[in-house]
Amino acid sequence: MTSTPGKSGDRNLKIRVKSARGRSLSSKLWLERQLNDPYVARAKRDGLRSRAAYKLSEIDDKHKLLRPGMKVVDLGAAPGGWSQIAAQRVGAGKGKGRVVAIDLLEIEPIAGVDILLMDFLAPEAPDRLKEALAGQADVVFSDMASNATGHRKTDQIRIMALVETAAAFAAEVLKPGGVFLAKVLQGGTEGGLLTILKRDFATVKHIKPAASRSDSSELYLLAIGFRGGEPV
Repeated sequence: MTSTPGKSGDRNLKIRVKSARGRSLSSKLWLERQLNDPYVARAKRDGLRSRAAYKLSEIDDKHKLLRPGMKVVDLGAAPGGWSQIAAQRVGAGKGKGRVVAIDLLEIEPIAGVDILLMDFLAPEAPDRLKEALAGQADVVFSDMASNATGHRKTDQIRIMALVETAAAFAAEVLKPGGVFLAKVLQGGTEGGLLTILKRDFATVKHIKPAASRSDSSELYLLAIGFRGGEPV
């Protein structure tokens, strides 16, 4: 008998983590959540780097962002779950598309993915990226999130700063018609950024894939149809 992630039968098998010296309550709760998360177990079975891979899979299944032959950029890519999915769907391992993963953290090699160990905000980053892609990008992803402080307003400001910088980077490297997808927090996106994105993209919306934890405040901002600097 098999079970589907999130079904009631799985809850009967919930793992409890005992308190341990040096382990805070928050780390205990995080560990319990990881051990009981069906997507974490599924990622291990499927050979994926993180549960986040299923978020991109679900988003792409619905919105059809990735096609064979596309060129994709994954900002803040470590540990590489999104890059794995992108490489599979654009055919990077078969020489059809290209995926470039950028992060300051080390990423273990991924078939079909070029890894740039650098800060995407570095002045030379856009040119390095275009060189690795052999041209402009069709899609720019950002699943980045700053370390949570527990203070909602502070966390919102931090992640919005990341999204704004990622969006500015995307505008430098995307080809006309391109796509930008980035993580934000519930409560939506600040008006200034939305105004810019609606100017630069044909369609802008907030989405939440089923693989996002139900108790998480994360959403994803999806911008489709990059205008490429053309007049609106």
